[in-house]
Amino acid sequence: MKITRFELFQVPPRWLFLKIETDEGFVGWGEPVIEGKAHTVKAAVEELMSQLIGKNPLHIEDHWNMMYRSGFYRGGPILMSAIAGIDQALWDIKGHFYNASIHELMGGACRSKIKTYSWIGGDRPQDLVDEAKKVMDLGFTAVKMNATEELQIVDSFKKVDEVVERIGLLRDTFKYDLDIGLDFHGRVHKPMAKVLIKELEQFNLLFIEEPVLAENLEALKDITKNSSTPIATGERMFSRWDFKQVLQEGFVDIIQPDLSHAGGITETKKIASMAEAYDVALAPHCPLGPIALASCLQVDATCYNAFIQEQSLGIHYNREGQDLLDYLKNPQVFHYEAGFITIPDGPGLGIEMNEAYIREMAQQGHDWKNPIWRHKDGSIAEW
Repeated sequence: MKITRFELFQVPPRWLFLKIETDEGFVGWGEPVIEGKAHTVKAAVEELMSQLIGKNPLHIEDHWNMMYRSGFYRGGPILMSAIAGIDQALWDIKGHFYNASIHELMGGACRSKIKTYSWIGGDRPQDLVDEAKKVMDLGFTAVKMNATEELQIVDSFKKVDEVVERIGLLRDTFKYDLDIGLDFHGRVHKPMAKVLIKELEQFNLLFIEEPVLAENLEALKDITKNSSTPIATGERMFSRWDFKQVLQEGFVDIIQPDLSHAGGITETKKIASMAEAYDVALAPHCPLGPIALASCLQVDATCYNAFIQEQSLGIHYNREGQDLLDYLKNPQVFHYEAGFITIPDGPGLGIEMNEAYIREMAQQGHDWKNPIWRHKDGSIAEW
């Protein structure tokens, strides 16, 4: 069997889909994208795929190493996201070839479902109680929200009090029927992160995500040591080499590699196994599309330390006709019930893409960019 051709589809709200075809009729789908840099990742996929035409798609480990190691310059969000989407599609082909789910090919599932959470709020959360009620009515028992708007490296305690007030309202309203994850989004610097985390201890949060930027990982050591709240990071880390230091030095309690950024299924499975050896939990990052989510669930199924899965149903980026389930022929495959999502067990990724609709929406396309924020003094703020 040989890879014969590929196509890329840039579809709203902010996704990039990859279709790889073979001479025996087997097809695989991947989702290689960096939010806000879809055009750039698309070019990287095209460059990498030019070396795979004519190759056997089943030789995934060899292809992964060729794409990663033979380029000399390696790693980073663009190259690793391009590799990730290709890797997902190759695993999808392999699953269809053997008529088995990817998790079956990886040794079999250790779970049939996994807890999941829903985003509420947005970048400047308002009406959080009403939003939480809506997602709880849909069956979710856990939510995640951004902690705060832009913060300068040292900022006003008024902003700290506003965060505490919002989280306190959620906790008072729902008690412990609702688990709350709080995303600092890397927009909080070390001086303010220490203050915020101390003030939030009282609410017994599920986790605090990216309390500081990934490039300031040395600050995590003290933060994790002095916090009773589990600390999570990893969406801006792209290989097992990026995760090596945080695991070795005990910087983190939960890792969050993204299956569309961190080298795909092949690499994330290895990262998860590394983390298990350090008794660190796995919660894959995934505010993306259906292919990314299906890939996450295939890895979750095989990883003992996976405990919760992010997903983008109804997230504030999505619009009607452009949401998680809209690009699938079998949207029921992502079955949500009592706070859990079922692991798909069909061949490959276990999803059926609605190719006609994908082609239609690719005509519309997108040029999504994250907002540019500035502080009151005119300096650029972390988004």
